Amino acid sequence: MSLVAGGVVRAAFGEGFSILHETVKNVIGQAIMFKSVFEDLSATLESLESLVKEIRRLNLALDLPEKEIERLAKLMMEGAKMVDKCSKIQPCNIFSKAYYALKIKELNEAIEKFCKVDLQAQIGRTTLQTLVGVKDIRERMNNQNSDVRMRFGLRTPSVSRPPDYTVGLDLPLKELKMELKKKEEQVLLLTALGGCGKTTLVKMLCWDDEIKGIYGDNIFFVNVSKHPNLKVIAKNLCSPAHEIQNDDDAIYQLEQHLNQIASNDSNPILMILDDVWPESESTIDQFKFNIPDYKIVVTSRTAFPKFKSTYNLKPLDHEDAMSLFCRSASFKDMISCFSKEKIEKIVRGCGGLPIALKVIGGSLYGKDVAVWQSTLMRWSDDGHSIFKSDKDVLATLEKSLEFSDERSILKEYFMDLGSFPEDQRIPATALIDMWTEIHEPNQNDRPSYPFEQPGANNRKGRLIVDISGNNLPEWWTEQEQQHINLNWWRNNLPKWWMKQKQQRINARLLSISTDESFSSSWCNIHAPKAEALVLNFQTRNYTLPEFLEKMVELKVIIITNYGFFPAELSNFQLLKSLPNLKRIRLEKVSIPSLCNAPIPLRSVKKISLFMCNIGQAFGNSTIQVSDSLPSLMEINIDYCNDLVELPTWLCEVLSLEKLSITNCHKLSALPEGIGNLVNLEVLRFRSCTELSELPKSIRSLHKLRILDISDCLSIIELPKHIGELHNLEELHMKKCLKLHKQLPPSTVDLKQLKLVVCDEERTKLWEPIKESFSGLKVMVPQEDINLNWLKK
Repeated sequence: MSLVAGGVVRAAFGEGFSILHETVKNVIGQAIMFKSVFEDLSATLESLESLVKEIRRLNLALDLPEKEIERLAKLMMEGAKMVDKCSKIQPCNIFSKAYYALKIKELNEAIEKFCKVDLQAQIGRTTLQTLVGVKDIRERMNNQNSDVRMRFGLRTPSVSRPPDYTVGLDLPLKELKMELKKKEEQVLLLTALGGCGKTTLVKMLCWDDEIKGIYGDNIFFVNVSKHPNLKVIAKNLCSPAHEIQNDDDAIYQLEQHLNQIASNDSNPILMILDDVWPESESTIDQFKFNIPDYKIVVTSRTAFPKFKSTYNLKPLDHEDAMSLFCRSASFKDMISCFSKEKIEKIVRGCGGLPIALKVIGGSLYGKDVAVWQSTLMRWSDDGHSIFKSDKDVLATLEKSLEFSDERSILKEYFMDLGSFPEDQRIPATALIDMWTEIHEPNQNDRPSYPFEQPGANNRKGRLIVDISGNNLPEWWTEQEQQHINLNWWRNNLPKWWMKQKQQRINARLLSISTDESFSSSWCNIHAPKAEALVLNFQTRNYTLPEFLEKMVELKVIIITNYGFFPAELSNFQLLKSLPNLKRIRLEKVSIPSLCNAPIPLRSVKKISLFMCNIGQAFGNSTIQVSDSLPSLMEINIDYCNDLVELPTWLCEVLSLEKLSITNCHKLSALPEGIGNLVNLEVLRFRSCTELSELPKSIRSLHKLRILDISDCLSIIELPKHIGELHNLEELHMKKCLKLHKQLPPSTVDLKQLKLVVCDEERTKLWEPIKESFSGLKVMVPQEDINLNWLKK
């Protein structure tokens, strides 16, 4: 019925316009007394004729019934009748002439308003709805890992583009293509030192026009790394209909998928296995399938002798190395005071490695002569390269990260990046949570180095432990580290670990990463000094370790699920045993109910929930907030799709200063009790598209400084008494498409308001009252709508 009604509306719209247009044309020469208003109306309709046809065509194609179009259609039909009446009015009837002339003028203005305001609002709303829809598709693709294009046989290269600027790789690319075209061997091994550009070269290979002409869309890219997860790789490449059970099943599913491609496509298949470590050499054999014209290109720092077809990527020659370094360091700014000969010494010391040239060059960008001179002393080695192995590369790059004593805290920040999995994005808010609590101002003289190995001369670096070997490291019992990262793969515990009744770890930051096969069988770890705990996992069910309740110094806990579906989180009640816990960040987990079994978190100041299922946790129940969350100051909720309404108990968190709820598209109502949060300073509801109004009680938030309702598509008007927010400094209301009514009169009472961020249409609401404010800036941010986030 809705589709039928929509079709009727659109037909009426086109018909109404046509009838009105024809009627005006017919009577414009007859009704002389209305000539001027008819001419204006005719000109308006003439300018809209092509636009109306396009609107009608697009609406028919999209099945979009619109109330605005229905209203205009009725207006045009009535206007046609009115124009017809005008042609029959006698010239002596002055009163009728004046009345209908005014009506024709109003009709013309209404049509113009529709085109300038309503139609633009429709376009903006449709654009945002489209972007929301695309974003939703993106989330579903990420959550479910369903490559829709591949499922329907529309495969695209699964490798991102190489950097826009490269040097010295044109000849290697040509030679690599020649090696690939040889028929003798199925596997082509590409080897080089770390940082030589192997990954960049194979990306150039994948996007090369000649190679794409041979393989078409049958090019696949896999980052293997040290501990490949075959189940995840298979899901990424072929999106099987059922759950993959184990590694053997993963390889079987992948082989079936590639065979299906080969049978339905005349193009051969190219598989790129990037960054293969010696520990994962056997993975190459698992990808060797008996498929005609199927080739595999492997990149590795290690030359595996069993593969006959090998291409060795050499470092850059001197000319290319100089070019890359000067671009990275912006040498043109220093050429007047730093000779080319000195620059060449630094470049030779980099051994032709692109990564070294970029890192060192970038570290010198914008620096004064003294810094360049110091670098020359440290990096030049009698004009000879100091790189002979991968260890030399890492040890040398370490120098580029050296800071003076007063800035050594920056090295601590850099080292903290290692607490998160390789090849995954690191949320800036997660880092801020860690840094705020564990890096105090008086600790900036603590020495630490990012690439060091454990040794007797340095006890305060970052240590990465792969729990896979059976030999207990000699340094384990005596080492005292600031950072320890435990990477726990394939659920295998070494013998030395099992023999120890309790493993003591003296680290301030402890990170534990587990893969999809982890069974939540935790060892008994004792980490009495840990102030930050980062847990990274991929399983559907995750149990917090029992040893957590003994980490009494813990201030920050960050729990991140890198799997495809939200994970069920167990043992959440252990957090109540942590007296110093101040910050909790959870990503992509289903949180157990906080209502049926409330967990006292008396020291917690900030809770962040990203892509979590929180409907159960925020159920309709009353909890004693004064007992459970007496110190809570900040709540951040982002992309939690099952959040429909805020619980009433949230309005009892009187200590709350910041409440940010963003991208929760199902949130439709706010409790009236939100006005009880009298200490609130920042309130955000950005991109909550179903939220239709702000509660009247918001007038009580007298400490509020920032209010953000940007992209709240359903909000119609601002609260009547918004002027009572006497300390409001910033108001963000960009793309509130339904908010086009006049601002409440009390708005002029916002005497502290300094910044309004909105779109061009909303600026018109502020023009009549802008002079009532002192120094108010109404800013329209530049739009940057693109699909760059689709790049892998």
